[in-house]
Amino acid sequence: MLIDIHVHTCRPRHPKVTRPNGTAYPDPKTLIAMMDGAGIAKAAVMTTVSPEMRYTSVSPEETIEICAQHPDRLIPFCNVDPRWLTNDTRANFRPLLAAYKELGCRGVGEYVPNLWLDDPLNMNFFAQVEESGLPLTFHLAPKIGGYYGCVDEPGLPRLERVLKAFPRLVLLGHSQSFWAEISAAPDEKTRAGYPQGKVTPGRVVELMRQYPNLHGDLSAGSGYNAITRDPEFGYRFMEEFQDRLYFGTDIANVPQKLPIVDYFKKLEEDQLVCTAALEKISWHNASRLLRLE
Repeated sequence: MLIDIHVHTCRPRHPKVTRPNGTAYPDPKTLIAMMDGAGIAKAAVMTTVSPEMRYTSVSPEETIEICAQHPDRLIPFCNVDPRWLTNDTRANFRPLLAAYKELGCRGVGEYVPNLWLDDPLNMNFFAQVEESGLPLTFHLAPKIGGYYGCVDEPGLPRLERVLKAFPRLVLLGHSQSFWAEISAAPDEKTRAGYPQGKVTPGRVVELMRQYPNLHGDLSAGSGYNAITRDPEFGYRFMEEFQDRLYFGTDIANVPQKLPIVDYFKKLEEDQLVCTAALEKISWHNASRLLRLE
């Protein structure tokens, strides 16, 4: 079985509301058809509200309504922007988080404000998410301006500060700038892309060893690249962190190739990763984290 930790959907938009290349989020019917074709049983649906994000916003209410129509397949994640509620470091998000949790949300994300990861606005919000008990999926960007996603320098010092400050907050790392740090000393170019070649264990590995609240979202080209660029390393990485890694696709386009699906089939068929670890990453970890059991 596969449970996808990261997908996108929205109700149909006007035909002109697309990305510059003409692609768009799948509508719910199309998303479920894509899941069926990939053998994905359930998926966590991200909410996207920050102004830097993509080409359209998707409110928590829209995500909740869509998932309520497909409760056996789709799991809602809520989201807010830390600049909401007066753009103040004392903003109280507790009522919103409590309401979304009561409405069925099992996590927060995809969190993408283009601010420093440890910006006081983020730190205020993270503290309240920690109180809520919800996990948070964050997208990491290489710099402020021209990107969506929170920002950290090479070596992820700001992420370490957040992990230390909120030890009970489960943070799911995602994106090129996060997964490039699986190997040591990525340069400016590789932090924004998909580095190739052998992996010398880097800051992601170090931080996951030191902070049990750091988890890994393997979705998109970034997560797939991280575990396949150096296959032997990838097998060891998945076995070492089998309790904190999650299968995902980041379905966000129509059409979209999903190479991680075939890769997980290969891992199983060729017994490249032990069965227990593969089952955890494929579905069991998500089931536990999202309280589906």
